[in-house]
Amino acid sequence: MSRRLVRRAVAEGRARSWALAELARPGLTAVRHPLGFVCLPLERDGGDGVCLHVWSKALAHAETTTSQIHCHSWDLESHVLYGQVRNVHAVVTDAGADATHRVYEVVSGADGDRISPTGRTVRHATGLVEVFGPGETYTLAADRFHSSVVPEDGEAATIALGRGRPGGRDLSLGPLGGGAHHVARQPLDADETALAVRLITAHLT
Repeated sequence: MSRRLVRRAVAEGRARSWALAELARPGLTAVRHPLGFVCLPLERDGGDGVCLHVWSKALAHAETTTSQIHCHSWDLESHVLYGQVRNVHAVVTDAGADATHRVYEVVSGADGDRISPTGRTVRHATGLVEVFGPGETYTLAADRFHSSVVPEDGEAATIALGRGRPGGRDLSLGPLGGGAHHVARQPLDADETALAVRLITAHLT
């Protein structure tokens, strides 16, 4: 599997069959992501990555220590398999005494995320809100603040493709007075991973 082959499957209308085949792979382990979804990592090759993301009330989710507003060090291409996903752009401006948030740098490693406050304080406002449904694909360039939102009672899953940009940083908006801390990623056990696989499979079939 490669990012190019996944993009071809999506372009040729084979996203569902591709996803079902990947879900049948042995040894999958899902991870609770602090941005509110469960991630099934499928491939990581240098700066490129392929994952399935699923939002479901049936799966417990991790709580973020900063906020849902973040930006990636990599370009995102996201294809909606089912459900509705809103890509909410954030307009972030530097601020001093009237700042509402601090920018935090997130450095991910095998043992989780190291989250460190930077000297940058900001305010933010909601910008463009894009709404995507099944079969639709959206892109987001690196270094753009946004959040991915699904309806409160909604179920959704996406194919997420990432391509790293040299020199980029993963950032998140958080409280003004927060300190540096480490957040361990929470792997799902075998039973809950199997539940995530069943949930996606049921929606795709």
